[in-house]
Amino acid sequence: MKMNGLRWWVVGLVALATIINYIDRQTINVLWPAHIAPELFPDMDADGHKYILGIISTIFIFAYAAGQAIFGKIFDWIGTRLGFVLSIGVWSIATAAHAFAQGVLSFSFFRAVLGVAEAGNWPGAAKANAEWFPTKERALAQGIFNSGAAIGGIISIPLIGYLAIYFDWKIIFVLVGLVGLIWLVPWMIIVKAPPKYHDWLSDEEREYILSGQKNIDAESDDEEGYNPGTKELLARKESWGVIIASAAIDPIWWLFIIWIPTYLFEVHHFNVKDLVASGWLPYVGAMLGAWFGGLLAQNRLNAGWSINKTRKFTITLGCLIMLPALVALAAASTPWLALGLMFTILFGFQTAIGNVQTLPSDLYGKKTVGTLSGIAGMAAKLTAAALTYLVPIITAGANYYSVFILGAGLALTAIASVWVLCGEIKQLKPLNK
Repeated sequence: MKMNGLRWWVVGLVALATIINYIDRQTINVLWPAHIAPELFPDMDADGHKYILGIISTIFIFAYAAGQAIFGKIFDWIGTRLGFVLSIGVWSIATAAHAFAQGVLSFSFFRAVLGVAEAGNWPGAAKANAEWFPTKERALAQGIFNSGAAIGGIISIPLIGYLAIYFDWKIIFVLVGLVGLIWLVPWMIIVKAPPKYHDWLSDEEREYILSGQKNIDAESDDEEGYNPGTKELLARKESWGVIIASAAIDPIWWLFIIWIPTYLFEVHHFNVKDLVASGWLPYVGAMLGAWFGGLLAQNRLNAGWSINKTRKFTITLGCLIMLPALVALAAASTPWLALGLMFTILFGFQTAIGNVQTLPSDLYGKKTVGTLSGIAGMAAKLTAAALTYLVPIITAGANYYSVFILGAGLALTAIASVWVLCGEIKQLKPLNK
């Protein structure tokens, strides 16, 4: 049996896994202000509830950071197919287990397990991208992966809010956890081998994928590319450009993923119905930005631009879109203005991040992509955890001015790291050559 465009089926499944990933992680953020916190902590005020969510979320992100590095290696060791089975299988069970949480300790434990397992989605997506797509299509494929995160955000707020009308929050966690286990069935059937050996792949598509995986700016004839050990990998300034760019830009995403519902409840006095009606709008901007960033990069590469010029242009554009919107959000006085600015911020973020996440495969061979993606992801989650912990402290009394200005500074840092440390973005060669 042959399937035309099999690589797009693969990217579609990974995007669907990403949607599930974000629904799973967003469930607590949607249910927390009006359902979980009042039930479990009835004697606390809004700042107290926010502080506990900050602690639980910080633990989740620390675990997520560790999981990025762990699963980066796991995917390089056991491959994309089994790596996703392990990752999504564990995170789905951990999501369902939230139904048994009774307080800070138990929630923190289940969030930690969830964080480690969910982290595998991103080095896994980067590795699937490197395996299944030629260089010129990777930014588009990464944009499709990343749009899954946005779609998960779009779906999760109205879906979880609607379910909360009819079900207890504990039942909702179980239902959401089951979805990921169902995803495993088509994944195991369709992704049964890498492209080189997959018997459903047409000869034309196989040749198109494999012949296009050598970086178009590379001069080396080595099909495997440059695959240094971890020590040599971290000795390259280009690797640190990827790591620092990821560590600077990623906290902006987590700021909105975790705190949008709480921000809207606190600052603009939303209730659950308001949240269901419009709280998902910023994620539409994220979805459009993911597609825009991928298509823009592909368009520029097809127009003859180098990998270096394309990546720097698209990343810089995305960050510059975010900057004024973050500054303006610090002073937003109406809910519709705030939602519009968040729409713009997440559009700019996703325009940039898909191209940041392709940098490992632009610089190194396929056997190193998962490792660098995992290390960069771990660094990004450590900075995101630090910001998440600080948010309840620096936003006490519902004052979010400082945190949005800080986000603008992080966007500038991401631009600087790509331009200064990454140098010319192309396939690297060993240091002794």
